[in-house]
Amino acid sequence: MDETEFWALIDASREAADGDPDAQADLLIDRLVQLDPDAVTDFARHFEARYNRAYHWDLWGAAAVLLTDPSEDVFEDFRCWLIGQGREVFEGALYDPDDLADLVGDFDPRTDGDAEDLGYAADEAYEQLTGAETPDLGLPEPADEPAGTPLDLTDEKALAERLPRLWARFRDGGAG
Repeated sequence: MDETEFWALIDASREAADGDPDAQADLLIDRLVQLDPDAVTDFARHFEARYNRAYHWDLWGAAAVLLTDPSEDVFEDFRCWLIGQGREVFEGALYDPDDLADLVGDFDPRTDGDAEDLGYAADEAYEQLTGAETPDLGLPEPADEPAGTPLDLTDEKALAERLPRLWARFRDGGAG
């Protein structure tokens, strides 16, 4: 499975789920079990590589602005959600996390930003196909610390300075 096929599966499942992250995960599993185990492993490798690329201080700050919770668990689920939004949103956010102010449409922190189950979709599909756990993906170990310049995720002033457009839209009286 190449990168284009990976993103096509992400997009198709998101569109069919009408943006609901839980339904997207279920639909993604349904689509993955129609593939062979090697393709599912390739999908898992693509997902995990992007998940690791999104381990960045500024993206963590974006999650803290959008979700008002800077915890590591919330950030892990946010990275899954970010991948689930598709290539344009994902790559745009990696390039400049403050661009999420323009890339994200309506955002409700009660229902958006959390797609933990997307992170397990390939594992679930692989297990359904083979009865075994997903094999080692052969990826480098994830970094111990996020990339980029550290950010105090509890400091609202620091968040507003680092992500001014995102802060203005979602925290400073913006439409959200």
